[in-house]
Amino acid sequence: MAQARFALMLWLCLLVPTFVASAANTKKPPKPAWSELTPAQQQVLAPLAGEWDKLDSIRRRKWLGIAQRYPKMKPQEQQRLQKRMIDWAKLSPDERKAARERYQTLKKLPPEKRRQVRQQWEEYQQSQVAPATPAETPEPAVDPGPAPSATTPDGT
Repeated sequence: MAQARFALMLWLCLLVPTFVASAANTKKPPKPAWSELTPAQQQVLAPLAGEWDKLDSIRRRKWLGIAQRYPKMKPQEQQRLQKRMIDWAKLSPDERKAARERYQTLKKLPPEKRRQVRQQWEEYQQSQVAPATPAETPEPAVDPGPAPSATTPDGT
């Protein structure tokens, strides 16, 4: 009787990890799938189409919230969002992780320090937008010829 119980316990110990591993492998993918999005959502989130299957449920919900607010945005804000999505999609997973960590660090800063960082960022952006070509120089003045003599009509 003791041997039968021992054999049963041993069999269960060997079987349970196998069952748990197979259950973990059958985990359902996060919802919604790209194909389940509305055409309007797909249009707004198009830069993320290739990455959508790699996003977890939380990130998908965040992007869906952004897509929902998108029609109410000004055209300039919409363009900015589209550019940022394209830039985000180009980042590697490690670069995205680093960006999220930087964001969390900045979020914890006191308001004055955040303003200072924001100002430095804006100054940096403006320096990047500055024209790459040398500043235009005014055209040279036309040479008026020899300078008039400093003498008066009476010769003095």
